[in-house]
Amino acid sequence: MPSDVLADISLARRLERTEATANARFVEARARLQPASRAEWIEVAGAYAMFDGPRSPCTQTFGLGLFEIPAAADLDKLEAFFKEREAPVFHEVSPLADKALWPMLHERSYRPVEFTSVMFLPLDGRASPAAALSGTLRVRVVGKEERDVWARTAAEGWSEFTEIAGLMNDLMRVNAEKEGGVSLLVDLDGQPIATGGLAIHDGAALFAGASTIAQWRRHGAQRLLVDSRLQYARQAGCELAMFCATPGSTSQRNAERQGFRIAYTRVKFGLQA
Repeated sequence: MPSDVLADISLARRLERTEATANARFVEARARLQPASRAEWIEVAGAYAMFDGPRSPCTQTFGLGLFEIPAAADLDKLEAFFKEREAPVFHEVSPLADKALWPMLHERSYRPVEFTSVMFLPLDGRASPAAALSGTLRVRVVGKEERDVWARTAAEGWSEFTEIAGLMNDLMRVNAEKEGGVSLLVDLDGQPIATGGLAIHDGAALFAGASTIAQWRRHGAQRLLVDSRLQYARQAGCELAMFCATPGSTSQRNAERQGFRIAYTRVKFGLQA
């Protein structure tokens, strides 16, 4: 992929499908580990709809209106998928989706509830990142025997966010088990302090799972994790890296310092009761 790739609908489709596929693998891991959870995903009109429990941030759709415009019956099917499982109805929608989607969502009483910066970095021609060692910080890919340590460290990094803190250890444990996922852990003098994750689809690498324990922030752990994941993605033959962050957040700034560009700002729509 050339380094001057444009933020157009072709790129949006690739990015959205990469994230949707990673989330589908997450849901499959949940269903495998906890069959009673009723975790499941379906595809409707090119959109992937995920159910991972009523409170899970994974419970939503990706790609709605981007691959094809949904008919009213398609939206009915998607809404029924969530309502039958007593879950809220959320759609993550790219601004490059078909313009006909917006009035459809408005007429059905959807409202914007969240924004996300979807970022990308072409890897073609990019110099190899620095070695995965910085002072007393060390990063490594964790094996099966360390997945619980990775999950606990990731959850501790989210512990101050009370609205989701109770979910994070469970979510991160399932995330570490998903097919095709790669989990990285940063140690400071042998103590785990930060985590990052990676999922690859069709030559694109999705960076996720970023978390640093509060007292160890601003020590360079996340920059080291971005460097290390870029190196891993290049070695795996990826042409593109992607990253999603809250607009204006520290995570977005860290990614921009590493050369990531904003492709678009995505809107999450929720169906009002």
